[in-house]
Amino acid sequence: MKITVTTEKPSDDQLVATVTVDKKDVDSAINRAYKQIARQYNFQGFRRGHAPRPVIDSIVGREAVLAQATNDVINAAEPQMLEQLDVVPVKQVDYGKEPALVVEHNDYELKGTIEVVPPVELDSYDAPTINMPPEEATDAEIDQQIEQLLSYRTTLEEIDEDRPAEATDHVQCKVENVENMAQYAGDNRSFDLSSETLPQELRDAIVGMKKGDTKDVEYTRSHEHDGQTTEAKFAAKVTLNSIRKEVTPELTEDVIKKDFGFDSEEDLRKAIKDEIEADKKHSLPELKEDRLVEEIGKHLTLEKVPEDYTEKVFNEIANQFLTQLQRQNISLDLYLKARGINPDDFIADLRSQADERARQSLALDALAQHLGLEATDDDVKAEFDNAGVDDAAAAYKQFKDEGRLPAVRESIKRTKAVDWLVENAQVNIVDEIAQQRSAKDDSSEDAKDAQ
Repeated sequence: MKITVTTEKPSDDQLVATVTVDKKDVDSAINRAYKQIARQYNFQGFRRGHAPRPVIDSIVGREAVLAQATNDVINAAEPQMLEQLDVVPVKQVDYGKEPALVVEHNDYELKGTIEVVPPVELDSYDAPTINMPPEEATDAEIDQQIEQLLSYRTTLEEIDEDRPAEATDHVQCKVENVENMAQYAGDNRSFDLSSETLPQELRDAIVGMKKGDTKDVEYTRSHEHDGQTTEAKFAAKVTLNSIRKEVTPELTEDVIKKDFGFDSEEDLRKAIKDEIEADKKHSLPELKEDRLVEEIGKHLTLEKVPEDYTEKVFNEIANQFLTQLQRQNISLDLYLKARGINPDDFIADLRSQADERARQSLALDALAQHLGLEATDDDVKAEFDNAGVDDAAAAYKQFKDEGRLPAVRESIKRTKAVDWLVENAQVNIVDEIAQQRSAKDDSSEDAKDAQ
């Protein structure tokens, strides 16, 4: 199809493009529409596919034929328009409520409004400074890994002392459902008071109770759906039957040999060190990119990302996640129930991710433009060659025919911007695990002093 495209100056993040389709292509689209209708329907007195135009016009209507041809022309012209303009629309191109119908032997002119992302700036185009863990495994990392291994052998032991339940305890309770708490009801239900799958109100009520104590628990929750806010009441009677605490074994010579299969603690630590460092070879480059992208996103001067663009990113994230679940033959409902996640909280988390990713993407766009980074034809072709598809040339053609190459170029430029950040960023090597463990120890000491 032969088209020409002219544009008006963008306004309010909208680009108005005028597309002119050559009359020969218009006539071809009309001919195809007649042939398709002739094959699609049975016209009395004519073999399928051989009904003449006057018969089709009298039964189907010429306007209906032209409407189909117009739709075909628009669908064919749009990818070429996006390719010529090299733009990635935020949402579907708007051609108005009723685009004019094509006219035989005449060029067809069409105006489309394309919503695009706004031009953005960064408050600094300097490569940021970030903290990164060392490539070598540290003592703190090895200690943490050993503690993790020991935690797998943790047991629960009932305490005999007469003390109130603490937030880190495991308890067994008799729960009598009063209202909307049937899922927690039972004569001897086991609860981990540190688990966020339990309602906070229930956890707070049990903490401080002693064995044999009974307490009425009541609370309400607000729920929004379709713009309406409703409140649900929850109530139960809870009796604390027993308190159990976690007991983790110490790293003794016997544990090292029998449970971990090493002759000495030195051998165990060396094996863990090798494993951590092997993992870092793969994880650190990705971590560095993630932290740099997160940091550059903070320099975006745009106060609020347009809702339509955030919604587009949200849909992309949601579709990616649902596709992953489908590959594992897991439904979203089953996934949420297995992890005790509220659907509203799940959606809210996705929207938060979408807003953050949208800001980061726009920041990379601004950096790429500032650096003059481009996606060449060779870059685009290499993208398909490295995609692992059976026929890279066919995939390239399909993307071009569908007007999706601008999105590929956009992705390539963002990747080049990330590469520039990786090459030019200042990196401080920090033993972050040691810092976290030290902060945790200080917090524990403060808590003891407070008691």
